[in-house]
Amino acid sequence: MEAVWVIGGGLAGSEAAWTLARLGVPVRLLEMRPKRMTPAHETPLLAEIVCSNSLGGEGRSNAKGLLQAEMRLAGSLVMEAADRARVPAGGALAVDRREFSEYITQRLEAHPLVEVVREEVREVPDTLAVLATGPLTSEALAQSLKALLGDPFLYYYDAAAPIVLGESIDRRVCFQAGRYGQSADYLNCPMTEEEYQRFYQALLEAQRHTPHAWEKLEFFEACLPIEELARRGYQTPLFGPLKPVGLKDPRTGKEPFAVVQLRPEDKEGRMWSLVGFQTGLKWPEQKRLVRLIPGLENAEIVRYGVMHRNTYLNAPRLLQKTLQLKDHPHLLVAGVLAGVEGYLESAATGFLAGLNAARLFRKKPPVVPPEESMLGGLVRFLATANPEGFQPMNANWGLVPPQAGRDKREKRERMYQKGLEAFQKFLEFIEFLVEAPKSP
Repeated sequence: MEAVWVIGGGLAGSEAAWTLARLGVPVRLLEMRPKRMTPAHETPLLAEIVCSNSLGGEGRSNAKGLLQAEMRLAGSLVMEAADRARVPAGGALAVDRREFSEYITQRLEAHPLVEVVREEVREVPDTLAVLATGPLTSEALAQSLKALLGDPFLYYYDAAAPIVLGESIDRRVCFQAGRYGQSADYLNCPMTEEEYQRFYQALLEAQRHTPHAWEKLEFFEACLPIEELARRGYQTPLFGPLKPVGLKDPRTGKEPFAVVQLRPEDKEGRMWSLVGFQTGLKWPEQKRLVRLIPGLENAEIVRYGVMHRNTYLNAPRLLQKTLQLKDHPHLLVAGVLAGVEGYLESAATGFLAGLNAARLFRKKPPVVPPEESMLGGLVRFLATANPEGFQPMNANWGLVPPQAGRDKREKRERMYQKGLEAFQKFLEFIEFLVEAPKSP
């Protein structure tokens, strides 16, 4: 029987396979474990969690809370498993790892339309398929992807800088300008010598994340973390990402001692990344340091910087909003490989990739969730973000249109309500089963 291939049995692949099967489409779910293990995995279970056991914060004022609610509406297997395997974690949705993965494995292996094949896929298939191989994609398949897509579009590590919410930047301090009066695409946070000294000292003292053995990588000289630059000397960052050359602070008419530049991550300017600030520092340290930068004292970080082993695509150059590859529309990409960060986001893109693979299988046009929904905002970002220095993204309020309100909490609750209503209408429009699925 003809079947859609789903390559990779992580959270994205598991959700894609489940969605296809629920829509009556036969699935071949190909997972190389346990025949070939990765450095991070310990079991043969599908949807094994290898890092944090949290799927993010819950609640109507939380961006991940909206994505969780959307996935529950869609009858997500990952959310079903998470709710069953929940463990106390304050305001976050955390799970018992083993129970979570065992439940997903049992459900998929028991489904009559899902064939779980324990083999490594070494070449990109020439058939309708979902690629969901995650951050540790095997070398053979990675090379096949590289040959298909071209060298510049496949990354083997994640060197990312923090991204802040645009509305939290103090525009009275940060000014928009390009060096030497050229393209004014950047926001500039000027520093006096005293402010730079304070920032530099804090950078030297900040604690770094201790990576797992499989995360470790050798730094490239062209992509050093900001803390490594600081360790090389007081002047080093001033000749790198903090150089003020060619910029004048309009408040003083003079060149600042140092400048932190922000680059827009989306067309609307809702999110801005700190240029040259890729970092492996612990997240509380990143927050403390970012808020030492003039104009960012109240900055809200929507994506923290990371330095670890990763394989992902330059999504804005390669992907459509439907998660199809632009030049190879029979291939859909989901999860970390597609350029998202986080278990929940991986599962959500797995749902959409599975949904659209099923529609393509049935000769129906693929669909995109509404922009007000968190999933819709996420896939729009993947397809339209700035491709220069593209960084994987997680769920955050900068992805969806803002709503009016008296304060931040009220605004976000309205964004939550608007997004959830729009997503439900989307599911109803495409006649997708909203009720939680029953056991096969």
